[in-house]
Amino acid sequence: MLTASSSASDSLFRALAAPTRRRILDLLAEHGQLTVGEIATQFPDLVASGISKHLMELRAAGLVHATRHGRQQIYRIERRAFAEALAPWLALYEPYWTDALERLRDLAEGGHPHGSA
Repeated sequence: MLTASSSASDSLFRALAAPTRRRILDLLAEHGQLTVGEIATQFPDLVASGISKHLMELRAAGLVHATRHGRQQIYRIERRAFAEALAPWLALYEPYWTDALERLRDLAEGGHPHGSA
């Protein structure tokens, strides 16, 4: 069954599938906000239309927000989109990584792994 949250997760994961889009998000996370030109300088092998297509994909997924300042588009990460799309998906797997972290802690402390004799 496809729910609103799974649809949002699907859109997020499709957008994150491309290394260039992940790098754009990394840049925005590091700098807070950047113009299209500032983003483009980080991708000398891509033409401007290629950067624009990646930014449009990120906008369509709701991962970034653009505001116009004069002739420039300024992009920033849409934090809420990550939380809303990822939280339900991560919640399904939390028992697995929580248990693994507990076992790692127990081993690091010189004890037996959690749940073993």
